[in-house]
Amino acid sequence: MQILDGTATSAHIKKQIKQEVDALKASGGKTPHLAVIMVGDNPASAAYVGAKVKTCNELGFDSTHLHFGTTITEAELLAEVKKLNDDDSVDGILVQLPLPDHISTDLVINTIDPGKDVDGFHPISQGKMMLGQPTFLPATPYGILLILEHYNIDVTGMHCVVVGRSNIVGTPMTILMSRNAKPGNATVTICHSKTKNLKEICLQADVIVAAIGRPKFIKADMVKQGAIVIDVGINRIDDPTTKSGARLVGDVDFDNVAPLCSYITPVPKGVGPMTICGLMKNTLLAVKQKNMK
Repeated sequence: MQILDGTATSAHIKKQIKQEVDALKASGGKTPHLAVIMVGDNPASAAYVGAKVKTCNELGFDSTHLHFGTTITEAELLAEVKKLNDDDSVDGILVQLPLPDHISTDLVINTIDPGKDVDGFHPISQGKMMLGQPTFLPATPYGILLILEHYNIDVTGMHCVVVGRSNIVGTPMTILMSRNAKPGNATVTICHSKTKNLKEICLQADVIVAAIGRPKFIKADMVKQGAIVIDVGINRIDDPTTKSGARLVGDVDFDNVAPLCSYITPVPKGVGPMTICGLMKNTLLAVKQKNMK
């Protein structure tokens, strides 16, 4: 069993990105600029945004962090997005999810300029991805591809079971794993909360991508010997033995599943750092696309 170390892999990829950014600046090119919008004070969201801004600084990106209270109206938030759309200095726009209930997530995402949609959530980005056209890939699935590529894991011809069907991870992952590319060329089954015989389907999988949002949902009796397991889940559970009284676990029962696997991502330090890498690579791509116009 080998751990797919997202922290070490992301450090390697970030080094490559920084070298590109340094070369870009040295040649008189534009410094990549990521703008992040956050609404409210969700602790997990605040941690994610903080990590993204920190990574921008490490890589030599410019960053803007706009933080609004939950009293902001939908119209006011859309106006802020449009300002960033019109700001030529901004290359990438990210709106941290989730948003308050009174604001339409779809409307906000649809308002982002597709040329600055570095999270890969806009319908144009998703449509191009489905058609196999160059585009911004959703950051988490992109990060998963990057870690598979880093470890030279060839999934060609394998049966990949994706557990979870969100537009952010599950559904894009099915497209990317089945496309004629590397990593790719897998045979994909998508499962969800209404799937019958889920255990039996997972036991057929050479690769399991767990993205259902339920702590320790994938058990050892659902995983065959030698499987590759990618755990996308980030769930906070009570743990009185820790200083904070809680700890993070994935959607996979890691302690019991890991001994069965050929490869597995841990939580934390697995997919999370790779998501940020995907975001940064998309932001650099946005700058390159501007230079091509």
